[in-house]
Amino acid sequence: MEPINTPPRARRKQRSLAQELVSELSQQISDGVFKRGEKLPTESAIMEAQGVSRTVVREAISRLQAAGLVETRHGIGTFVLDTPTPGFRIDPATVVTLREVIALLELRISLEVESAGLAAARRTPEQLAAMRAALDSFLRAAHRSDAVSSDFQFHLQIAIATGNRYFTDIMTHLGTSIIPRTRLNSARLAHDDEKHYLARLSREHEDIYEAIARQDADAARAAMRLHLTNSRERLRQAHEEAEQQQA
Repeated sequence: MEPINTPPRARRKQRSLAQELVSELSQQISDGVFKRGEKLPTESAIMEAQGVSRTVVREAISRLQAAGLVETRHGIGTFVLDTPTPGFRIDPATVVTLREVIALLELRISLEVESAGLAAARRTPEQLAAMRAALDSFLRAAHRSDAVSSDFQFHLQIAIATGNRYFTDIMTHLGTSIIPRTRLNSARLAHDDEKHYLARLSREHEDIYEAIARQDADAARAAMRLHLTNSRERLRQAHEEAEQQQA
């Protein structure tokens, strides 16, 4: 057997690389190319065979873990589970329309508001430092495409700081697809100046961080709710305008 032996091919967009790799590996597991209990190829082997970066491979493996298809044993490798456990049924690759992005934001509000409150109450100094590093990375990259990754890392670090692995599992499974800008030009849809839009976005993130830093759970929940609700409302108004234009 020669695992991951499909030749590298042109893919649609950078944001879909990890999901395409997830689909490919999942299919190979389903087809028996990788049997239950068998070790997957190394990250380097997958990178070379598929022509993707290490970051893409790691995100794909994380999603396969969240779906219950594989497990990673530290220092040994990643193995196909003997009996796959039921995974999340939310497929990030299917979140493509404006309506679906809004629906995902509604889910995030219910999930991440409490996540922020728990993180404020439970975070360690090390976890707070990780949030700060992710936020600083986002602020430096705000005008570049890699800002989405930094944005997601900030929210993921908050989930990790809850100390509740289920928050982390859900966020890891959804990946960068939770960030609306992964699929949409949010500033343009909101008829907003890009610089003004990013400044407001940065301020909202800073407010969340500051509340968690001072361990104010109520303020952290309020700041996260405001941040996500603002995003939802901007997209909801854009969706209504689009429907009116089509009427």
